[in-house]
Amino acid sequence: MRALPLTALALASTLLAGCASNEPAPDLQEQDLYRQAQVSLDTSRFNSAVQQLEALDTRFPFGSYAEQSQLELIYAYYQVDNWEAARAAASRFIRLHPDHPQVDYAYYMRGLAAYSAGRFSLESLDLIDISKRDLGATRDAYVDFGELVRRFPNSTYAADSRQRIIYLRNVLARGELQTADFYLRKQAYLAAVKRGEWVIEHYPNTPATRDALAVMVEGYLGLGLRDRASETLKVLIQNDPDNERLDGRTFEPRYVKADDLTV
Repeated sequence: MRALPLTALALASTLLAGCASNEPAPDLQEQDLYRQAQVSLDTSRFNSAVQQLEALDTRFPFGSYAEQSQLELIYAYYQVDNWEAARAAASRFIRLHPDHPQVDYAYYMRGLAAYSAGRFSLESLDLIDISKRDLGATRDAYVDFGELVRRFPNSTYAADSRQRIIYLRNVLARGELQTADFYLRKQAYLAAVKRGEWVIEHYPNTPATRDALAVMVEGYLGLGLRDRASETLKVLIQNDPDNERLDGRTFEPRYVKADDLTV
């Protein structure tokens, strides 16, 4: 999604102002470079656009098109899959222009770059489970979209950001469960219980909370706390009676060497 360009009227006004003077327009070179960048963007020649917009930013940092070219550079970086540069450019714009009318776009693109860096398109094809990957980019995107929604709840980009937040929250919660399963396999039962509690506390509206309860049941069994395991099992049955770890009202441990638990 591209930031709104300067209007043709604004460009015409600049040209007329230059013609009104007897001296050559001081920003003629900047205008030409900006026009070239616009043509590159409009014709999807994004590598060229990156070079032209970078030149604008370097040579005319306080020029007439400085802020707009900085916004469009974020977009151009995104289009050439340079997620890190897109995030850095967005962060820079937010820092330099916190009150700009399109600063919400910079927040959105920063989140979108992190989102794309996680290769989420592969998740939809069931080729990989994103929750099993390094979740650094996922957390960055989650934070970025959350900040956009908090700061600009009525932004054009808020609705899409909210939908992405829901998906990212589910991915992060599943990632926590992957860690909890690792702890169970390594017999770090208290750590597994704590991780299950973390999911329930921090991601309460995700499907993963039900499996978090199952993790806690098994963790308590590993700790020999069958009473606590029974209490948690009752909550699991109440909230997810069809959980794959259940056979009716009986819980079947996956990793812990303990008898099945029935309530």
